[in-house]
Amino acid sequence: MATGAAPLVPAWPLLLPRAAHAQADAPLVLGQSAAFSGPSAQLGQQYHLGAQLYFEKLNASGGINGRPVVLKKLDDGYEPERCVANTRQFISEGVFALFGYVGTPTAAAALPLASEARLPFVAPLTGAQSLREPYNRFVVHVRASYFDETAAIVKQTAAVGIQKLAVFHQNDGYGQAGLEGVKRAMAALKMEPVAVGTVERNSTDVAAALAAILPKAPEAIVQVGTYKACAVFIRLARKAGFTGTFYNVSFVGTQALLEELGALASGVVVSQVMPFPYAPVTPLSGEYLAALASEGNRGIAPNYSGMEGFVAARTFAEVARRAGKNPTRDSFLNALQSMGTLNLGGFNLSYGPQKNMGSSFVELPLLTKDGNVRR
Repeated sequence: MATGAAPLVPAWPLLLPRAAHAQADAPLVLGQSAAFSGPSAQLGQQYHLGAQLYFEKLNASGGINGRPVVLKKLDDGYEPERCVANTRQFISEGVFALFGYVGTPTAAAALPLASEARLPFVAPLTGAQSLREPYNRFVVHVRASYFDETAAIVKQTAAVGIQKLAVFHQNDGYGQAGLEGVKRAMAALKMEPVAVGTVERNSTDVAAALAAILPKAPEAIVQVGTYKACAVFIRLARKAGFTGTFYNVSFVGTQALLEELGALASGVVVSQVMPFPYAPVTPLSGEYLAALASEGNRGIAPNYSGMEGFVAARTFAEVARRAGKNPTRDSFLNALQSMGTLNLGGFNLSYGPQKNMGSSFVELPLLTKDGNVRR
């Protein structure tokens, strides 16, 4: 996987705040803070590559109303303090919008700064309810929520007769959002988790979580973490004799989890909030795969994180196109509120007044021991 591939769009000069709106042909500059290093790096890298893939295609065809898009990135290592510093830098540089922030704790730390600066905060890779409620005019969500994902997981476990469900989660806002989603869905069935274990962010020390969960003999375990910690937990749980199913939410990083687990991926389910990226099952999937296959992009494997970046970039472009020849941040947000239903090629988004959550789509594909994803 070409996580270190070169940027796929040309480098344009960063513009001062007034210039970004004064020049009709000036680039629309976006700022992305995400993990590009550390144990969660593949999430940021692949999301960024997917977005760049679309923006390169867009710019080659004339950009948005004649204006190219430039996506600048800064590494936050999935740490809120670094994300805040990056966000302050983007604001001082006058970016048009913040785009594609990766993770709940980082996005939650940056959102107050974006709101204060009246900057659109577009397509964060998080399903946490804390970024969705209360309504915030400046946030543009593309993906379904963690409540949507965990509800689908609990519905499936109940359908196959699983009664004893445990939760392994990251000990921060992301993990708490997933845990709350599982509890809410189980409460509707008059059930509750039999055990809960945690892991710290950017850590793979799962010993305490294993000790809290395995003695309760769960039939399935829901994981709300990132790929390295979840893979270590799965590996050690299997070694200890656990034979049940693992369910992960989408933020885990599907392709990265597959690579970490190898043959141990068998029996792992990952909820997904994006179209299937490995075959042209929808026109949008076909568009993504065609872009990957184009000259200059060879070696970047299809994956869900890349698909999410591609979809996020396509959504930004559609809203910005409707915001006019010289879009302002307000005209961008007004265009979103008047959008209605947007069909991106078999993947529908819906926006309107006081409605900034585009999708509730969730499906539950299974990982296989030979490194594939089966719908």
